[in-house]
Amino acid sequence: MTSTTDRETRIEADPALPTIRIVREFDAPQERVFRAWIEPQLVAQWLGPVDLDMKIDEWEARTGGHYRYSVHREGQQVAAFYGSFHEVRPASRLVQTFTFEGVPDGVSLDTAVFEPVGGGRTRVTILSVVDSLVARDAILASGMERGVVEGYRKLDALLAAASS
Repeated sequence: MTSTTDRETRIEADPALPTIRIVREFDAPQERVFRAWIEPQLVAQWLGPVDLDMKIDEWEARTGGHYRYSVHREGQQVAAFYGSFHEVRPASRLVQTFTFEGVPDGVSLDTAVFEPVGGGRTRVTILSVVDSLVARDAILASGMERGVVEGYRKLDALLAAASS
C-alpha cells in the first residue's frame, strides 16, 4: 500500500486495486464542509493548487446534474475537467464522475462520504475508482497530490473565515 500524509491529508493507493483513497478531517460541521463541496462559488475558492485559478463553466450539483470547469495560470487555461453528479445526498454523500479533458477515456468514479467526528469536526473520505492500475498510477504521477493538499489548505482557511 502506498500512502502519503501531509497535515492530516492521507492519500492511499493499494498496489492491487485501481483505487485512490483520500481521507481528511476539517474543523467545521458536516453541513458546512458539504456545502463547500457543492456550491460553485465556494468550490472555485478552494479546489486545486494555489497557483491556479478556477473558472466554472457549468455546475449543477444535484443528483443527475453535471459540471465543467477549467483552471488557469496567468490568464492561460492549463486544463479542464468535467463530469456528472450521480448522487448528491445532502451533507453526507456525493458520487460523481471526474474526467480530465486531455484524457477523455480516463474517467474516475469518485464517492465522497462526509461524517461528523465530534467537536464540530468532519471527516471526508473519498474513494476514486478507475479502470486500471496504469490509469491510477498516471493520476498519482500527475501532481494530483499537490493539488489535493494545497486545495484542502485553502478549504481550511475558507471554513475558518466562515466561522468567524
